[in-house]
Amino acid sequence: MLRILEVRLPLDHDDDALPAAIARALRVPVRAIRSYTVARRGYDARTPGRIMLVYTLDVATDDEARILARERHNPHITARPDTRYRAPWHAPRPPHPRPVVIGLGPAGLFAGLLLSQMGLCPIILERGKRVRERTRDTFALWRQKTLNPESNVQFGEGGAGTFSDGKLHSQISDPHHYGRKVLEEFVRAGAPPEILTISKPHIGTFRLVGVIERMRATIEQLGGEIHFESRVTDIDRTGGAVRGLTLADGRSLEARHVILAIGHSARDTFAMLRDRGVFLEQKPFAIGLRIEHPQSLIDRARFGRHAGHPLLGAADYKLTYQAAGGRPVYSFCMCPGGTVVAAASEPGRVVTNGMSQYSRNERNANSALVVGVTPADFGGDDVLAGVAFQRHWEEQAFLLGGGTYEAPAQRLEDFLAARPSRGPGDVLPSYQPGVRFGDLSLALPAYAVAALREALPAFARKIAGFALPDAVLTGVETRTSAPLRITRHDDHQSRNTRGLYPTGEGAGYAGGILSAAVDGIKAAEAVARSLQEA
Repeated sequence: MLRILEVRLPLDHDDDALPAAIARALRVPVRAIRSYTVARRGYDARTPGRIMLVYTLDVATDDEARILARERHNPHITARPDTRYRAPWHAPRPPHPRPVVIGLGPAGLFAGLLLSQMGLCPIILERGKRVRERTRDTFALWRQKTLNPESNVQFGEGGAGTFSDGKLHSQISDPHHYGRKVLEEFVRAGAPPEILTISKPHIGTFRLVGVIERMRATIEQLGGEIHFESRVTDIDRTGGAVRGLTLADGRSLEARHVILAIGHSARDTFAMLRDRGVFLEQKPFAIGLRIEHPQSLIDRARFGRHAGHPLLGAADYKLTYQAAGGRPVYSFCMCPGGTVVAAASEPGRVVTNGMSQYSRNERNANSALVVGVTPADFGGDDVLAGVAFQRHWEEQAFLLGGGTYEAPAQRLEDFLAARPSRGPGDVLPSYQPGVRFGDLSLALPAYAVAALREALPAFARKIAGFALPDAVLTGVETRTSAPLRITRHDDHQSRNTRGLYPTGEGAGYAGGILSAAVDGIKAAEAVARSLQEA
């Protein structure tokens, strides 16, 4: 079977246009095409008035060997790749002690799933609750201003990605098709099959809940063991190697292989690891604000007369800018047709994030607009200085919001003019449990405010209407990624602690659901290799 890349057709092409395009690409008659399937479908909207669908196709046709030989210099025509995932090993019996996974976000979930599929029967420790209980606790913050520090947007089954847009694409290099494995497991657990073919797949929060529950059931059926409300408070690293773990309830657990998938907000665990001598280092991240526009405005700007077309859905965007002095400013975690949500995990602090459902049919589009910060900005040499930096601005946002988990907000026009806002205009903020309008220049470092004010007019030149005076800014966005890295070697093990496998966003090696899940798979493979060699 052949694979053809970059087959481009108009948005509203006829049904017979694809076979004809395949025949043209292969230089064969249509009758020679025996069958074809769509491997990937995206779109090119760089010219809003003339949007093109872009297909990757798998084709069975006559005389494929001859075609491949003739097209050997054509990068758009190749043999169809084998994207099946093959686990490196299946254990004849579970090892003793069994491998341990700390955290059940995307990295921990897929590490636990793969370890279970390999017969290694992992023990998985999650500090938060099961996903449905966690959802109730999260809604308590959004609706009643009641924060549970152990069960919220950051902590609990599914990780922070559960309350997000559910994006399942990334820019990681993936020659071994780990990403395909992730998507197929999601579909097996009930995600829409279309995520296997559309170029920007997503699931959305409510669908993710059921998918995660079914994946948990699979892990348990295969011999994995999951413990909720089980926070790790200490690690025994005698002789530079993991020997065991201690939990908050006093339990101890023997361990020789520990996948550390704790997420980017487990600040108490970061402190424990530092105190126990695990090698950590500061790393850059980004902070900023959420911006909300009417989704209809973004649709028109991106799709022109095609706005609302069912194949296009709600429009997204990706923006970058280099501010004076070299600071990057960019959009992050853009949520079409979504809401801005409260994502705090510690009392007395306000954190924003974005979320969309699968339908993406809420009134507003939202995205973080963030400014890069580096260890030089943190104000200290301690490896947790970036955590202290985040906490400072989260506490400031809490105070500006009135001390009730409401968030500070401002109209875009007022932010650019450096004057406080007294209330919303035509764009109503979606953040729950509510906002307090005022002056967001007090919610960020002065250099970040200056960079955002410089970048916003540049973004408006790229997206018509982006500088809408009534667009709403809400603060503060601090959890774009971990402010430190738990450094590891090529074998996935900690730089100075054998048997410890730092993984995913919390370790500083992923960003988003898909890349974190892929990193979890790689960590599980690394554990399997170590056990095989033992």
